[in-house]
Amino acid sequence: MPVFKIHHITKYEYTRTVKESNNAIIIYPFNNEEQELLMHEIDITDNPDVFTYNDYWGNKVGLFNILGLHKQLVVDSKLTVRTIKPATAAVSVATSLIDLKVDIGNNLQLLELSKADNIVSQHKIDEIIKALELVAGNKVAMIAEECCHYIYKHFKYIKGITTIETTVDEILEHQSGVCQDFAHLMLQILRSMGIPSRYVSGYICPNKDGMRGEGATHAWVEAYVPGYGWAGIDPTNNVWVSDNHIKLAVGKNFTDCTPVKGSFKGLTKQTLSVYVSIGYEDGHVFEEVNNVQMKTVSSKKKDEEEVPEYQEEEHHHQQQQ
Repeated sequence: MPVFKIHHITKYEYTRTVKESNNAIIIYPFNNEEQELLMHEIDITDNPDVFTYNDYWGNKVGLFNILGLHKQLVVDSKLTVRTIKPATAAVSVATSLIDLKVDIGNNLQLLELSKADNIVSQHKIDEIIKALELVAGNKVAMIAEECCHYIYKHFKYIKGITTIETTVDEILEHQSGVCQDFAHLMLQILRSMGIPSRYVSGYICPNKDGMRGEGATHAWVEAYVPGYGWAGIDPTNNVWVSDNHIKLAVGKNFTDCTPVKGSFKGLTKQTLSVYVSIGYEDGHVFEEVNNVQMKTVSSKKKDEEEVPEYQEEEHHHQQQQ
């Protein structure tokens, strides 16, 4: 049962002072039969009070605000977690789509998570399902495996070409993206087949495997398998989730699991940098820093006349995975 020390810093910097920053953080690891939280410390700019609650999906969420003037916002999370899940965790439960209908029944959350989004390129999703050569009698776990393998084989892992606003239509057009994109694509495929599935945010911490997305915030999918429950599967790396994955949050999509998001008022541009380090029991440390250029703060009048770049208005920020 490996133990990981994870240091995650999210830093927003502003070219001018801002105020009334209201934020939500979902950076509290699950503490369950798959992983044990041994230590967690969070330091935030100006040391605000943090109100916590459990949301609709069961995630622990922290809320805080910084009312005074400030030029940066730093959320510094340090945690130690032991993973309990087996290193190799393939799911081999022999339950089918027919069994799935019985389990869903009148479960409103499962029903919600089994409905695909309306997208322009749904015909491409249908073509992928057809290419998988699946039938109603197939095992749900096997369907998830085949879907995972298809994405891994046909979509390239390329950083920097997508954002938090990238749609499944755009992912299908690019045929590439990062873990967040592949998770959203897999959700659309599984839900188009009526399989309840949910987005998962967290970290991936391999020692020697060299997996894609390692040492950083990561995203994968959990599919509902009758007789088993929620089974984690990672289309970015074509593997079932094992003791290398640390789970932070689950939801219908990325917006339910964003590690840090919020709003502020000010006349400014903002930049975002995210630092993640993974410390292993043998003393090895993996570090990664992502610098993200945020959108320029600007707006237009009703008559489309250009107005100054800096506006006194409310703006939003959130972190991509």
